[in-house]
Amino acid sequence: MIGISKLYCGSTERSDSLRYGHKASPLRAGTRKPVVVWNCTRRCNLSCAHCYSASNASCSSDELTTDQGKAMLDDLAGFGCPVVLFSGGEPLMRTDLIELVQHARSAGLRAVISTNGTLIDQRVADHLAQVNVDYVGVSLDGLAQTHDAFRGKDGAFDAAIRAIRLCRDAGVKTGARLTLSRRNFSEIDDIFTLLCDENIPRACFYHLVYTGRGRAMSGDDLSHQQTRNAVDRIIDSTARLFQKGMPKEILTVDNHADGPYLYMRMVKESHPRAREALKLLRRNGGDSTGVGIGCVSWNGDVHPDQFWRAKTLGNVLEPGRPFSKIWSDKTNETLNALRNKRLHITGRCAACRWFDVCGGNFRARALFLTGDAWGYDDACYLTDEEIAPPSPRAREE
Repeated sequence: MIGISKLYCGSTERSDSLRYGHKASPLRAGTRKPVVVWNCTRRCNLSCAHCYSASNASCSSDELTTDQGKAMLDDLAGFGCPVVLFSGGEPLMRTDLIELVQHARSAGLRAVISTNGTLIDQRVADHLAQVNVDYVGVSLDGLAQTHDAFRGKDGAFDAAIRAIRLCRDAGVKTGARLTLSRRNFSEIDDIFTLLCDENIPRACFYHLVYTGRGRAMSGDDLSHQQTRNAVDRIIDSTARLFQKGMPKEILTVDNHADGPYLYMRMVKESHPRAREALKLLRRNGGDSTGVGIGCVSWNGDVHPDQFWRAKTLGNVLEPGRPFSKIWSDKTNETLNALRNKRLHITGRCAACRWFDVCGGNFRARALFLTGDAWGYDDACYLTDEEIAPPSPRAREE
């Protein structure tokens, strides 16, 4: 995640310690414990065009039970994981979700929910407040017509807005999540207007990742120039809100080229925070797949992140192999490679001057594009000139 509001505008957010609190190398095993995305169900009441887990309404017989889920949450807490993100499918399809969130909070985990919002009514919002859920992220992929088309259901937009209002009024921190594509990037300005009109304090703009049903949307991804334009508009809109005294927490997600792009823009502008932004970006280290983020699927399979589902590291139901053991396995070749990516990444990323800021961008996307998990992620929109090593006479950055 690239914190536009933090890096460009200097805001302070609760999650700063997760992204910038690691003075040691963020890629060094043992220096940080992962945020864990738990895809607690594959069931979903919608059929979204870009769903990375290819979820549907069918009941899955291999979901972790309530007791198995609680045991996993206890292990995550004991291991030192700071956050568990309940995702899906649609996590509210699980009738025990509130119970699981309450258990996570009691174990000392921060609990976040990623939802389409359509199943949140007054009762659910009140329950989420009662169990002290830390954050609810509601998907909004544009205004009504665009969003409903993405979600495959008329009225999905209105239901999502209703969910945001109910959670907000119940005292639950709530934000919007939007996946950028050619179908909706023209509505970025409208989304910022919506943030103000609905008093939504946070928004995450996700770059498209080609997994699950998202594979079929690869042709709808933004061109490099469109991506640059979109990121500029997000930066400009965020800055305007701060200038108006209406600050929002704004982040971009899943394209770590946003970090160096933001820094280079700040340098061109002689932005007073440019040096501090670069320091924080280097501390964050870019893509943290297999290091700062991990994933557990509905059936207990552990993945390096929620998008790299073709790679399974183990299963939490295996005797003597809870998540903590799987994640700490020093014999696992994939984890070792992810924690030493400079030795494995090839192509354009290998010689990039911004490797310590970007981390080689997104491995799941590189795998789809090249057939090689260590190949080049073509979603990087930086030019050859921008990524070239500085000349010997240039000042060290």
